[in-house]
Amino acid sequence: AWKITTQTCAYTNHTVLPEALERWPTSMFENMLPRHLEIIYEINSNHLKRVSERYPGDVDKLRNLSIIEEGGEKCINMARLAIVGSHAVNGVAFIHSEIIKETM
Repeated sequence: AWKITTQTCAYTNHTVLPEALERWPTSMFENMLPRHLEIIYEINSNHLKRVSERYPGDVDKLRNLSIIEEGGEKCINMARLAIVGSHAVNGVAFIHSEIIKETM
């Protein structure tokens, strides 16, 4: 299913403003969609393994690229989830694409 997802989905980011990028509390998923949360944790674990292979020992990189944000209330970064689950990622403008590559 994951292979089909990543081969089918493409993500276009329409803004790079941090306040416009959705973050959903894991507590909401725990209560309403517990199985979905388990799957997101598995996706994140596999994603972080790939990040770790590319950037060995870079703990800050792992923290900054994790789908699950640990600071304060634990949240799912929906843009990162979309990026990890897509075969192509771009922004609505060239500058947006570059910012996504550098920060997400």
